[in-house]
Amino acid sequence: MKKNVFVSKNIRKQKKIYYLLIGLALLGIIAGLLFIFLLNEENKILLSTKIREYFDSDISLSNNFFKCLFNNIIFIILIWVLGISIIGIPIVLMLLLYKSFIFGFSISSLISTFGIKGLLISLLNIIVSKSIYLIVLILISFYSVSFSIKLLKSFFTKSNIEFKDSIKKYLSILLLSISIGFFISIYEGIISIYLLNFFY
Repeated sequence: MKKNVFVSKNIRKQKKIYYLLIGLALLGIIAGLLFIFLLNEENKILLSTKIREYFDSDISLSNNFFKCLFNNIIFIILIWVLGISIIGIPIVLMLLLYKSFIFGFSISSLISTFGIKGLLISLLNIIVSKSIYLIVLILISFYSVSFSIKLLKSFFTKSNIEFKDSIKKYLSILLLSISIGFFISIYEGIISIYLLNFFY
């Protein structure tokens, strides 16, 4: 009976962490989408110029892929490492909020620059890959926050945790996230560029 109560409480706590992370991600996306309206006309023109220059430039697929791969993997690893640092919870939350904001701002910037065409470009280049990437970030953030809480509890209550089993599970989540991040980078850095050539 006590075990069932403990499991039930644990599930409720885990749900709260998920709700917090999902809410934070949605807040970041909405803030990013609306931020374009706070820019003055000069900044909007500058932003549009930079975006057009990027799409008009000769994009090296290999360089673009490795750039996407580095950016995607580095955030996954950083969030994972912060989970074993005990004090990393607020930084994890800020990183998730930041990436969500960039996601929303990227979409609104493309729509502001290209209009309806920008929505199609966003769908091909950002929405598909970055939506999956955000889900991965929420997943790794959940385990990072959960692991930090477990370490904090162990530290303050002086209780022992099955560290070996916990770190194995935590490491497997990292490897899964990196694997998904790798395939996202292939789409984002190579496939989406080919697709964009048909529409831009």
